[in-house]
Amino acid sequence: MSDWIEIGTIDAIPRRGARCVNTPAGRIAVFRTQEDQVFAIENRCPHKQGPLSEGIVHGASVTCPLHNWVFDLATGKALGADEGQVKTYPIDLVDGRIYLALEGALVAAE
Repeated sequence: MSDWIEIGTIDAIPRRGARCVNTPAGRIAVFRTQEDQVFAIENRCPHKQGPLSEGIVHGASVTCPLHNWVFDLATGKALGADEGQVKTYPIDLVDGRIYLALEGALVAAE
């Protein structure tokens, strides 16, 4: 796993919660769903730069705490009538430990 960095354990993130990781690529929000899925996206909403890690997690989505934009955690795309996208980062979960890959980030399409 030389391209992957270990960022902690799944138990360090509450269900339906998030934590932030500082990386060379910037602050990345790592989310855990109620079903123990783990996702990583950039921590800034493209609308008003809201901290997505402070948003409400529901299903596999997060709602920005500033203006209620909703983002799909798997694709980074805004849902509903809003338009925009955030970068997503590959995550691997091995024996309860979370690994993050920065090089495989999916950049928002312009």
